[in-house]
Amino acid sequence: MPALLMLETGDNTGSMVSRTATAMTQEAALIARARGGDTRAFEALYRQNVDRVYGLCLRMTGNVSEAEDCAQEAFIQAWNKLSRFRGDSAFGTWMHRIAVNAVLGRIRKSKREQDRIQVVAETASSPASMGDSGELRDLSDAIDRLPEGARHVFVLNAVYGYSHEESSDMLGIAVGTTKAQLHRARRLLAQQLKEQGFEA
Repeated sequence: MPALLMLETGDNTGSMVSRTATAMTQEAALIARARGGDTRAFEALYRQNVDRVYGLCLRMTGNVSEAEDCAQEAFIQAWNKLSRFRGDSAFGTWMHRIAVNAVLGRIRKSKREQDRIQVVAETASSPASMGDSGELRDLSDAIDRLPEGARHVFVLNAVYGYSHEESSDMLGIAVGTTKAQLHRARRLLAQQLKEQGFEA
C-alpha cells in the first residue's frame, strides 16, 4: 500500500512539533470543556475525529449504513463515557477503541445480518474525498471481501497502524490470533488481487 503520509525532516521539524503541541493543548482544552458539559466543545472533537472513526467503521463492517450507525454509536458512547478518558492515549486512539467495540457489539447483536452485510459490502464505495484510483478501489473491495476476523485485524494493523498488542486488546483476542489473522488476510488479498490481474 502506498504511504498515506510523508513527513519532511529538516528546517520544518521544529514548526511541525510546535503545531502538534499546540493541537494537543487545544484538544486537551476541548476535552476539559466537554467533560464540563460543553456540547460545542464535544462537537469540535466530533468534527476533528468523525472521518477517521467513520473510516474505521466502514473498513470493519464493509457497509456504509452499518458504518454510519456504528460511528454514531461510538460518539454517543464517547459523550457518555468522557469522564473515563484519562488521557493515557490520544483522544483519537480512545475513539478508535470505542468504535471497534461499537462494531463488535453490533455484530454480536445481529449475527443473522452478517451474510447480508457481506453481500452489501460488494457494492459499498469509498468516500469520494479519498480520491482513490481504480487500483485502490479494487484493493478496498478486496479488503471488504475478507472474512470478518481477518478483515478486522488487517484494518487495525495494516490500514491504521496499530500493533498486534493494541489490536488484540481492542478486539479481545490473543496476540497470536491477530498475527495469524493478519497473515491470512495478506494471503487472501494477494490471491484476490492476482485473480484480478494485479501482481502480488
